[in-house]
Amino acid sequence: MAAAALRRLGPAALRAAGGAPYRAHRLTPADDELYQRTRLTVLEPESPNIMFVEGYTNRGFTVSGDLVVGPCAILPRAILQWNVGSYKDISRESLSLFRLLEPQIEILVLGTGDRVERLHPAVLKQMRECGIAVEVQDTPNACATFNFLISEKRVAAAGLIPPRGTYTGM
Repeated sequence: MAAAALRRLGPAALRAAGGAPYRAHRLTPADDELYQRTRLTVLEPESPNIMFVEGYTNRGFTVSGDLVVGPCAILPRAILQWNVGSYKDISRESLSLFRLLEPQIEILVLGTGDRVERLHPAVLKQMRECGIAVEVQDTPNACATFNFLISEKRVAAAGLIPPRGTYTGM
């Protein structure tokens, strides 16, 4: 069979006839692709005001280089001490700070210590009615979730209670 006829038949017929394997895609760039330069344009530089949780201990948190002792509220542009002793103290009143923010936050991440704890359904319902989604997690996972949301440029806040017996990088 002639080579031109084999090329017209396709890869299956070519293999059956004992010919060389046929590739349907190009492995090398075309001549016009070889010498083009890649350009990168930064549309929005990283903001120095972004809050990241860098570490935590049983005493507190390191947030963007600042040490915060005890429970803390991390807002888009501020870090505050949060007046709760445990997850049992999380109430409508203790969450009112997060409802008053302008611009309104999309997601509130709550870290309840060493374990995921159930919060009163009325508290969560009130936050949903205000248009704020609430994610309740143990504190290590809440820190990671908050960092991820912030890196995705989401308008998020966190209420974190230090875990009792864990140490991670402060």
